[in-house]
Amino acid sequence: YAVVTYQTAWLKAHHCAAFMAATLSSDMDNTDTVKIFYDDARANGLTILPPDVNASEYRFAPVSRSEVRYGLGAIKGTGEQAVNVILDARQRGGPFKDLFDFCTRVDKRLVNRRTIEALVRAGAFDTLDSQCDRAELLASVGVAMEAAEQAAANAHQGGLFDMGGQAEVVRPGYVKAKHWTERQRLLEEKQAVGFFLSGHPFNEVRGVVSRFVRRRLADIEPGKELVLLAGMVVGTRTQMTRRGKMAFVTLDDGSAAQEVSVFNEVYD
Repeated sequence: YAVVTYQTAWLKAHHCAAFMAATLSSDMDNTDTVKIFYDDARANGLTILPPDVNASEYRFAPVSRSEVRYGLGAIKGTGEQAVNVILDARQRGGPFKDLFDFCTRVDKRLVNRRTIEALVRAGAFDTLDSQCDRAELLASVGVAMEAAEQAAANAHQGGLFDMGGQAEVVRPGYVKAKHWTERQRLLEEKQAVGFFLSGHPFNEVRGVVSRFVRRRLADIEPGKELVLLAGMVVGTRTQMTRRGKMAFVTLDDGSAAQEVSVFNEVYD
């Protein structure tokens, strides 16, 4: 164990991006583990680049000595088979131009609507359609898939019956949708990734809260004195006890998450 500890410490010190990319990739299906390694990577000075259908691989990949690209396989609802189809289409036809081009070129039997919507929520299309809000992209997934299926059907018909001409393919426009607030964007992102990746909703009120709450949740230590805490409520659960119902509330301020016990008198 001492030898393994020495080897991993040496790799982390001298090849941090490659080491953390491999560590993040080792348990991609476990969001809690990915979050721990993600925080550790950032604490060690690494930049985690967001998922991108034109730049990401299936696993986390080192881009430079200080940057790691988020792996598409770590997005909920994707899977290795679907991601490999995306990577194969990208390798054969070059970078995807936009959502409509993406839907036209991938095999929709393996890259289904649920997969594409998860990629949109995670921000993997942000660099392709920078003029579009994620809400518009998400609302347009169905239209893009239908357009791709229609184009494939027209191409098949043309192959059977064309007279030497080529039918013009008319691409529909994006569906108009109400833009997401930053909070909504982050909540949708968390649904796809498992945690807040590009920011934290608590940042909206951090400046105001810092006037009377001096300590981050990550800095809380056991002690006898009363401590004032602040954070977003990201989870609650209740439990019946002999004295009545109590609750356990999870607070998150972006630095850490802490579970707070609310006993029955206060809960009532």
